[in-house]
Amino acid sequence: MLDFSINTVTLLYLVASVCFIQALKGLSHPTTSIRGNIFGMVGMLIATISTFGLIGNMANVLGTQSLLSGIILVALGIAVGGAIGATMAKKVEMTKMPELVAFMHSMVGLAAVFIAIAAVIEPHALNITEKGLQIPAGNRLELFLGAAIGAITFSGSVIAFGKLSGKYKFRLFQGAPIVFSGQHLINLIVGISIILLGVVFTLTENWAAFFLLLALSFIVGVLIIIPIGGADMPVVVSMLNSYSGWAAAGIGFSLGNSMLIVAGSLVGSSGAILSYIMCRAMNRAFLSVILGGFGGETDLTQSSGESKPIKTGSADDAAFMLGNADSVIIVPGYGLAVARAQHALKELTDKLIEKGIQVRYAIHPVAGRMPGHMNVLLAEAEVPYDQVFEMEDINSEFNQTDVVLVLGANDVVNPAAKTPGSPIFGMPILEVFKAQSVIVNKRSMASGYAGLDNELFYMDSTMMVFGDAKKIIEEIGKSTED
Repeated sequence: MLDFSINTVTLLYLVASVCFIQALKGLSHPTTSIRGNIFGMVGMLIATISTFGLIGNMANVLGTQSLLSGIILVALGIAVGGAIGATMAKKVEMTKMPELVAFMHSMVGLAAVFIAIAAVIEPHALNITEKGLQIPAGNRLELFLGAAIGAITFSGSVIAFGKLSGKYKFRLFQGAPIVFSGQHLINLIVGISIILLGVVFTLTENWAAFFLLLALSFIVGVLIIIPIGGADMPVVVSMLNSYSGWAAAGIGFSLGNSMLIVAGSLVGSSGAILSYIMCRAMNRAFLSVILGGFGGETDLTQSSGESKPIKTGSADDAAFMLGNADSVIIVPGYGLAVARAQHALKELTDKLIEKGIQVRYAIHPVAGRMPGHMNVLLAEAEVPYDQVFEMEDINSEFNQTDVVLVLGANDVVNPAAKTPGSPIFGMPILEVFKAQSVIVNKRSMASGYAGLDNELFYMDSTMMVFGDAKKIIEEIGKSTED
């Protein structure tokens, strides 16, 4: 049985914390992401072993038999959870990655809730206080915060999972925002009630107050996510990521576990920063996303029913345009992920490059259904990192580009963002409309998450090629060879 001294555990926790910091640093860029993941795995392994060593130190408190049974249960939980996680990660399709992330966030929040409940019912078992004594007020405050944030994270992530999936008929899981009269007032009342009940629990250790605030926290998690439309889902994913970190940190303070505090704070702060970056990329105020979502006013901007002329073409037409260009920029969107066409696209770009054509990829920060979705998609197809450019680095290149190939992207290339009065006015977009020619591949003329007609589709320089992205790309590739 492992039995580390407290000094050894503290040192190992410090090493694990450094690994986590290096993991975040590595994950900040695709070229170092593998190294970042390795640092994260090593850090978690060190933290887990250290925790087992810390548990071994409690033999004199719990007794050898109780300690052994506890360790076996923990090890069993790690084995079962690890097996489930590994299986899910291996089998998940790229289109389902956002749902997987939302699911993981929900599990972190639920774990925080369960730990908080156990700490309130049996505080001595978690070494918070001696048996029969009250939980200190400071610990009660930490438990209140950790449990409330964890409950909000869990229920909010469940709703986000349903919205991202888009296959459930249950109204709360549908992508369209759910708004009703007095919604913000109800959220405010529930939020204030949670705070007041938390204060009561902190001052009196009233169990009824704790479990009531927990129930209200589950409810408010649902209430703050249902009015958020699909257009803002990338922000929601990063926001819930932040919440899960703060929930873990709050529980870490209660348990006196420095590793939980550090790891939770890193996740919480990085998620908050990412949420800010996502909001800035969408020209959205973070508070407005949380308080109401995207969808209330978008119906006002729908097309009036007039039939607008569009220029359509075939895969052969697209191949001719691409094959005669000197420079090509490809804009991937969620449609590319749905069609699983990233590998076919890589083969096409290789053929164009062999012809001496300059090919680059342009990535919008909120393309897809979660932050970095398109970067992961292209990395899976082993697209060289030096061909992939972020929006701010490539926007100035569109007016010097012969052909832009848009695959499934919609709102992130919509020129309506330049039109005052549009719901997405001011949102930074990939300025593909400045290119000499634009090829847009979509299954239909359906609008994007924001529910807006895309003005790009009707421009003289745009040719629409309808069909499944993988099939169209493969046909373009064959025509390019001829």
